[in-house]
Amino acid sequence: MKPYVILSVSLLAASMAHAGMQNNPMVGGAPMFAERNIIENAVNSSNHTTLVAAVQAAGLVDALQSEGPFTVFAPVNAAFDALPDGTVETLLMPENREMLQRILTSHVIAGNLSGTELMRRARASRDGFFHMETLSGAPLSAQIRGRSLWIHDQSGNAARVTIDDVNQSNGVIHVVNRVLLPR
Repeated sequence: MKPYVILSVSLLAASMAHAGMQNNPMVGGAPMFAERNIIENAVNSSNHTTLVAAVQAAGLVDALQSEGPFTVFAPVNAAFDALPDGTVETLLMPENREMLQRILTSHVIAGNLSGTELMRRARASRDGFFHMETLSGAPLSAQIRGRSLWIHDQSGNAARVTIDDVNQSNGVIHVVNRVLLPR
């Protein structure tokens, strides 16, 4: 095979891989591919190892690999580290599985809402918040502060969206800097 043919094949493969990202941002040092589902991408992010372990312990892997679509607010490892000492370890115990499921599903809403759409809906609301219901039934609200999108939980905490619009085959992920908690 001639060298220029090998180079052409290599460039074509690289181009196809890049096209699969569909301009998705890198997350946790890993490319996020739009043709992969939420779980297939999350397991590659070094910033989401605690979240992935929690999803596995809660038995939610199959749910988040399903068709969806879902909008997921994905806390980074540092968000879990900021919880009181021993919280994560306690939640990962089999006897606390239901509580862990409730917390994790309080980060997921049905539908595929981009960061732009969340901001548009917050701007259009009378109170400056776009109110959503999570899969757990807990409320979340999106608000714009300056140029940033913030997500408020039922417990009065606010998480800043640090990376938005990470497109997946079954929805979208928005990376957040805090764990969202139901009451």
